[in-house]
Amino acid sequence: MTRPSTHILRLLRWGRTLARHGALRGIEKDPNTPTPVRRMVRIARFGTLQPRVPDYAGAFQDIGPAAIKLGQTLATRPDIVGDEAATNLLLLQDSLPPVPFAAIKDEIERSFAKPLSALFASIEDVPVGAASIAQVHRAVTTEGRTVAVKVLRPGIREKFADDIQTYEWAAAHLEALGGEATRLRPRLVIANFKRWTLRELDLRREAASASELADLMKSTEGYRVPGIDWDRTNGRVMTIDWIDGIKINETEALRAAGHDLAALANHLVLTFLKQAISLGYFHADMHQGNLFVQPDGTIAAIDFGIMGRIDRRARLWLAEILYGLTTGNYRRVAEIHFEAQYVPSYHSVDEFATALRAVGEPTRGRPVSELSVGQMLDSLFAITREFDMQTQPHLLLLQKTMVMVEGLATQLNPQINMWDVAAPYVREWIRDELGPEAAIAERLRKDTETLLRVPDLVRRLEERYPPRGGAPDAPPLPPVELIWDRRRGERRWPSYLVAAAAGGLALWAAQTLHWLG
Repeated sequence: MTRPSTHILRLLRWGRTLARHGALRGIEKDPNTPTPVRRMVRIARFGTLQPRVPDYAGAFQDIGPAAIKLGQTLATRPDIVGDEAATNLLLLQDSLPPVPFAAIKDEIERSFAKPLSALFASIEDVPVGAASIAQVHRAVTTEGRTVAVKVLRPGIREKFADDIQTYEWAAAHLEALGGEATRLRPRLVIANFKRWTLRELDLRREAASASELADLMKSTEGYRVPGIDWDRTNGRVMTIDWIDGIKINETEALRAAGHDLAALANHLVLTFLKQAISLGYFHADMHQGNLFVQPDGTIAAIDFGIMGRIDRRARLWLAEILYGLTTGNYRRVAEIHFEAQYVPSYHSVDEFATALRAVGEPTRGRPVSELSVGQMLDSLFAITREFDMQTQPHLLLLQKTMVMVEGLATQLNPQINMWDVAAPYVREWIRDELGPEAAIAERLRKDTETLLRVPDLVRRLEERYPPRGGAPDAPPLPPVELIWDRRRGERRWPSYLVAAAAGGLALWAAQTLHWLG
């Protein structure tokens, strides 16, 4: 297990990088920042020269691959990092210098235990893309098919594991400080980040995600997911069909090719709504580098490392919330928040409805160019603090993806109104899912499932409460050890403070020598 002093030194090193980009200034000045965090920030920034305008994206880029992914997650959380930082983090580019092809070749051959020539007739040395986790090379299989080969960066799994351990340690200590930190649930944010990242680090999972989305969307015209070459796919390498097309953000090239940009924007929004609302399974990394437009107007998606899931009940709530905001039925939107227990019951439904009206009214009837869904989400985050609404992890990816889709749709058609495009689709889905026929069918389905579960329930009760003996309950998993936990001895505090101070001094000295050299 990693020692606390290692976590502290790692945090101080990252803090130095953040400080050099001016990215700690907001944390230090925020009145909600706990005092111990503010002190550590001061140690981390000691002796640094900070720019006038903070560059959060540049800081996360310099820290490394895990920080890039974390920064993309935090870009959806202005309630945690603030509006300025969230907006800047949206500029974070998930790209790094490519790994030399010799290392990529070794990785492919080692993972398949066979020479590269047995898998591919040819493969280009220069990657078509190099991101923080993997890079992609164009190749031709021994059967003559053109494919894209995605390969994990060597050692990336181990690097992520170390960094995420420190994220978990820091989040546990931050949440234990209470107050605003507890409401924002940083441990849960990191837990979800870890789960998403571990999926990205197993390319078999990404291949399975692409295959699942292809099956679910096969009846949708104008949307394509490339096929998987399972014989050339494993945990570290994924091979998919090559996609020829124009990147969806290259508007001039799309216009020159004769595409209707307004129709493309509407189609993009509707395919996203189908995935999120109808299917409950959506591509959650819909940035401009992952979407292409083919000659016939089909939108082709790639990179399925980040996928989102929403269960049916949450989708019903979400659809009603979206429809209520588009129609101005703020009372119903407020009621749903209380029914879903997003807002504690001791608050007033009427007061919450009024707060929602203040957010929703400015967005209705206006194009995205004047007022955006992203801005509306920022306003919603602002009122959640007033009404003690805790973070909803299952909606974080959805919020992030909505902002991405909005940005792309606006590039294609600056006059698009997201609500006007979404409302008919959401209204029809609600009618199908909440109409009388659907209600009767759902009740019959649930009653039948309940009856079928009765025998299994009785067996589980007998196993849980046997006449005598039986296996004992599993013990609870140990929590993260807090450095101020009295049960572990108060004497550790001085040593950790010394380690923090020494680490800060060492980093400052190293930086000073670097400047002098």
